[in-house]
Amino acid sequence: MKEINYNFNDCPKREGFGSLKWDKYKRRDVLPLWVADMDFRSAPEIIEALQSRLDHGVFGYTIPHEAPVNAVLQYLQRQHGYNARANWLDFLPGLVPAINLFCRAFCQPGDSIMTATPVYPPFIYAPNYAQRDLIKVPLCLNEFDQWTLDFDAMEAAVLPSTKIFMLCNPHNPVGRVFTSAELLQLGDFCQRHDLILISDEIHCDLIIDSEASHIVAASLSKELAERTVTLMAPSKTYNLPGLACAYTVIESSELRVRFQKTIRGIITEVNCFGYAGCAAAYNHGDSWRQVLLVYLRENYNLVRNFISAEIPEIKLRPMQATYLAWLDVRDLELENPARYFEEAGVGLSDGAPFGGPGHLRLNFGCPRSRLREALERMALSVRSASLGSDR
Repeated sequence: MKEINYNFNDCPKREGFGSLKWDKYKRRDVLPLWVADMDFRSAPEIIEALQSRLDHGVFGYTIPHEAPVNAVLQYLQRQHGYNARANWLDFLPGLVPAINLFCRAFCQPGDSIMTATPVYPPFIYAPNYAQRDLIKVPLCLNEFDQWTLDFDAMEAAVLPSTKIFMLCNPHNPVGRVFTSAELLQLGDFCQRHDLILISDEIHCDLIIDSEASHIVAASLSKELAERTVTLMAPSKTYNLPGLACAYTVIESSELRVRFQKTIRGIITEVNCFGYAGCAAAYNHGDSWRQVLLVYLRENYNLVRNFISAEIPEIKLRPMQATYLAWLDVRDLELENPARYFEEAGVGLSDGAPFGGPGHLRLNFGCPRSRLREALERMALSVRSASLGSDR
């Protein structure tokens, strides 16, 4: 097999292609480091598979056929030691609609749903859209200064009406990878309170800490698997969100049927390119992913070291996964942190929709030169404001 050079420094321009990430700042000198898609070309092996599917020339309705199903099952076993079955899978055009539909499938109006904040905003919005109550329990710091679940606060907050706990692991936005002990403790909590665990594991193949490893929650015990819904997709790892292909893994036939009845007539088919990209990513994309992880680790180190040296007013706790840095900017005492840095030429995600006001999320899945320029713009803005306040 010929050697392929994966180049993450040379990225195509994204303006003019309807990019959500870039068109937000159309005709403005703002570097977009906000929404969670990377600026890198996807793996050439995936692009080749998509080209082959394009050459077929017929783009009719497509079912979850043998190629993507087998690719997912083999990937789960090979990468995560999770032996799933084909009938446990449901393919979907995204995880956000799935999160919203779980709130309708597994509880009734007036029931409550618990999650740990800060967290991916759809976890916060979905219960309200479904007229379900939301219980937000803040993450806390453990003895190792790592973000973790606050089980004491969860016990105090859970209600008889609570039906679901929504987990993000690896965690977006704090970048934490939960251990088996933490997941088993969460499983015990769900068991005692008869909760369904919705486990969003979409970032599971983006581990940048060599000492951390992802564990599929449903793989830990049969009891936990029977009350767990696992959410996954190749989209974050292989930069394929535009192909709209995700899937759920539900071992419990009772939960699976409830979900399938809820989505009937609402969720559309996954398109043929989504299936082709998914199969190619899992079958042929891992060499690209390994090089990507090296690049992301170096980008993370750049962010961490630069902030420590040049913008010490901003706090960044060590992270284990994702390409999304969670920045604590409260010491800057900014009225609107996202707008402040936007005016300095850097587009970041506002922490408030995550349940973390006074924070910003920075996407470092971009060429290093662009990342360095964005950090320098941020530092210049903070230094200029500091000089102005000293006069």
